[in-house]
Amino acid sequence: MRISRRSFGMSILALALGGCGRPGPLRVVASGPAVVAADLRPVANKGYDAWVAAFRTRAGRHGLSEATLMTGFRGAGYLPGAVTRDRNQTEFSRSLEDYLSIAASDERIRKGRAAFARNRGTFAALEARYGVDAEIIAAIWGLESFYGERRGDVPVISATSTLAYDGRRRAFFERQLIAALSILQDGDVTANHLTGSWAGAMGHTQFIPTSYQAYAVDFTGDGRRDIWSDDPSDALASTAAYLARNGWVRGLHWGGELGAGAAAGDILQPQPGGPRFAVTNNFAVIKRYNHSDAYAIGVGHLADRIAGAGPLRGGFPPDANGMTKKDRISLQRRLTAAGFDAGGSDGVIGPDTRRAISAYQASRGLPVTGEPSLTLLRNLG
Repeated sequence: MRISRRSFGMSILALALGGCGRPGPLRVVASGPAVVAADLRPVANKGYDAWVAAFRTRAGRHGLSEATLMTGFRGAGYLPGAVTRDRNQTEFSRSLEDYLSIAASDERIRKGRAAFARNRGTFAALEARYGVDAEIIAAIWGLESFYGERRGDVPVISATSTLAYDGRRRAFFERQLIAALSILQDGDVTANHLTGSWAGAMGHTQFIPTSYQAYAVDFTGDGRRDIWSDDPSDALASTAAYLARNGWVRGLHWGGELGAGAAAGDILQPQPGGPRFAVTNNFAVIKRYNHSDAYAIGVGHLADRIAGAGPLRGGFPPDANGMTKKDRISLQRRLTAAGFDAGGSDGVIGPDTRRAISAYQASRGLPVTGEPSLTLLRNLG
């Protein structure tokens, strides 16, 4: 089975960044500093301004004060990039092998172990209080924001009001806008720090505003449920609370690869010819965070790797081009060595690799397809 999902939030892992508590994308994030794209900055739009004015006249029925509306919408505006991204969320297919290559990359595992060690006391306290495996919380943190490195810098009021005005999912995003303004009114965060993805997902573990209202907790005891802070404690605790309240069973492993000591449960083989997994009820709870088998396997496997486990033992079959992961890695390395930057060598054929292939083909007078092949690999040898 190929993995096919519709993206929800801002692009991250290369796949996307969304928030918890609803079906979401297959997502894993890239590291590095976040930069707000030019099309995610406010521009003049008379239709948007009229919609906001009408919204403000009815906002009082939701308990929002005029002072909150003034503060929330000060500096807010229409974000054309949010609309573009929302309308252009095309279906994509990616094999489980590719997904796990990114979700449990060497860099993500290394940084995950370091982040776990830095926050060991917090993770131990969360596991004791909520019963959720500490490594599972860490893995979700890793997939959602690369351990806090990519929390999103888009103003949430601008993002949610733009998408509510646009109308494709008006009711949903108006609920998120109302919730975001309520969060601001409650004093958990200032307007300047109420930021997130282009779709309004927020903080270290990417809560959408309504999920924040339902599940966020003040773990530090400072009177604020601050999932945006450089201190990830409230965000990690909120994730643990979310899983606990959605049925997490203390002491029950999520599952694992068959033949590797996995607990008995439902059997999944997401990719034909690939590894098979035995999963438990806690696997289903992870899917409440993001309704995707691949995401839940990614969380579980990354959690195991953070805890010190090795890679999957089962192999994956060659792809549609007859290439194994080893072949694809070799192709990327040879392209880069030949002066055509493939953007890394993780074995995942993405836009950078395809551009490198196209550039190589053009330089040799070959038909420009951007497609990997064993013939291309041999030619580069």
